[in-house]
Amino acid sequence: MQNEHEILLAALTFHGHRCWASVAGVRIGLVALRELGVKRAGGRQLHGFIEIGEDHGGLCFGDGIQYSTGCTFGKGNLEKTPYGKLAVTVIERASNRAIRISYQPTLQKKIAESPFMVKRSQGIEPDDIPEIEQMELVDLVWNAPESDILSMGKIFSFERDWMPEIMGFIPCTACHELTARAYLRVVGDKQVCIPCSGYER
Repeated sequence: MQNEHEILLAALTFHGHRCWASVAGVRIGLVALRELGVKRAGGRQLHGFIEIGEDHGGLCFGDGIQYSTGCTFGKGNLEKTPYGKLAVTVIERASNRAIRISYQPTLQKKIAESPFMVKRSQGIEPDDIPEIEQMELVDLVWNAPESDILSMGKIFSFERDWMPEIMGFIPCTACHELTARAYLRVVGDKQVCIPCSGYER
């Protein structure tokens, strides 16, 4: 079993570069698991709502959450809510117990003034920044006291009727490409994919 620092390093490898937002995601994900008293989701035992939205510089937070919690877009147990915040709600599906945790702005001045972020603001790609400067920023967020950088709500009940996973693929009768059953549409007596059906959804 990986210790927390090994999880961090593996998450950064998964993410593709070292940055503060992915570290914040790992920390928050691990705290959510601890507070709920659950393990990382190998299946769909957990569900997450991540508030990052789209098209901003902190989206790296999402990969930290995915790696640490096992709530992933690929498994369908992570959803985005478009608030532009570094926050997540993690729910244990069996009990509907949930917790929301957000990242606080305590370190933002230090982060903005770090050599890594100065270079990023000049358009330099993360991989082109010296590793020592990358790791300084990683360590800044990783080693900060939890109470300084995280805002943690109380555990609450998240009521939702969880839909079962719909298994299986069927070839579209028009284009013959494999299509998940839930995305087939009936046209006449044929089951076709959405693009072949003429429907928007």
